[in-house]
Amino acid sequence: MKRDELRQFNILDSPGIYMFRGARKEILYIGKAASLRDRVRSYFASDLVSGRGPRIVAMVEQARSLTWTETDSVLEALILEANLIKQHQPPYNVDEKDNKSFNYLVITKEDFPRILVVRGRELFGVGGVSYKARNIFGPFPQGGSLKEALKIVRRIFPFRDDCAPCLSKDSPWTKRMRMGKVVQGVPLDRCRPCFNRQLGLCPGVCSGEMGKKEYAETIRHITLLFSGNFQGLKRSLAKEMKTASKAEEFEKAAVLRRQVAALEHIRDVSLIKDELRVSPGGGARVEAFDVAHTSGQETVAVMTVVNNGEMVKGQYRKFKIHSAKNNDVAALKEVLARRLVHTEWPLPRVFVVDGATAQLNAARRVLRDSGVEIPIVGVVKNERHRPERLIGDTRALAAYERDILLANSEAHRFAIRWHRTRRRKGAFI
Repeated sequence: MKRDELRQFNILDSPGIYMFRGARKEILYIGKAASLRDRVRSYFASDLVSGRGPRIVAMVEQARSLTWTETDSVLEALILEANLIKQHQPPYNVDEKDNKSFNYLVITKEDFPRILVVRGRELFGVGGVSYKARNIFGPFPQGGSLKEALKIVRRIFPFRDDCAPCLSKDSPWTKRMRMGKVVQGVPLDRCRPCFNRQLGLCPGVCSGEMGKKEYAETIRHITLLFSGNFQGLKRSLAKEMKTASKAEEFEKAAVLRRQVAALEHIRDVSLIKDELRVSPGGGARVEAFDVAHTSGQETVAVMTVVNNGEMVKGQYRKFKIHSAKNNDVAALKEVLARRLVHTEWPLPRVFVVDGATAQLNAARRVLRDSGVEIPIVGVVKNERHRPERLIGDTRALAAYERDILLANSEAHRFAIRWHRTRRRKGAFI
């Protein structure tokens, strides 16, 4: 395929999977993307050889057509990619590595199953593994993406892993499990919960807070998710929520409601971070934020957008700051929190804040509390308010430095202009 041939495709800026096909429509390669449009364009960039290697260049030259499937989230794209690779075994996916090099998600066959990420060499090697596998999902080409996906899934459906208290042969949990006496209500002073339980990442099987039947429901939900049946999982959760409400199990219904909401608003651009690289032929949305005020008066904030080196002024946004009048850090936290409420706005590849470590850390906290894992960078200014250095995510800085500086400059100009306009209007009130 040639770059000019992309014009025939109306590829949208949305998550999904893409498939390069050969002359007989056979699938040559399957990949995932946070932005199908940007990702496909990157295969026709001038630096493809240095970025992806000669093997991928040969694949693009051999390809004759392209198909794709849009998904609601990058997490869904990641899981769909793995299921399709397993089904079709595309040569440029599976020939590059043998099965022993890929990563797999394993659900163990136990009373209280563990969720594990396992290398193929351990799973299919001569020695094998010491446990029986109930379900195996994969292969997942990027182990980093799979681990990031599990972080998201675990916040929605806490599960048991290889934590020491749960696996120790001498632990009270293991003794009760062997005796068949693992039940809800075991006193915590007799079986201290593991560290993951204290973080809310384990449902409390180690301390007896969750029984076998209830935990089996969690495993069923995770199985549905990694089978690619997102819609079936959402319907199942909604049905369980209604049942719990009718039975006046309001605490359980509230948990299920949060799980449904989390699945519908997954913010998971970080799952594509393994593919972050400089691609002159592609594009990436960068959002920058800045705050302006005069001694706490007429405090405002703005958001500017740069995509593929171009200012997208139609997507600039203005915010009147309500909670913080003379505190730039608090104002930044407010504007970021309000921006993240707008799920109809596409998420960027990079967030840019104007300021040093205080602003950067504040922005990180807001994103973390919202379940958003997107690179953040800060532009530190000198006494003349000119960029002195850039701090934050080093990979994002290397990939998008020019767009970061442009977006930051636009944010400063836009914020000052709007603040001055409001001050002039206020003088005549």
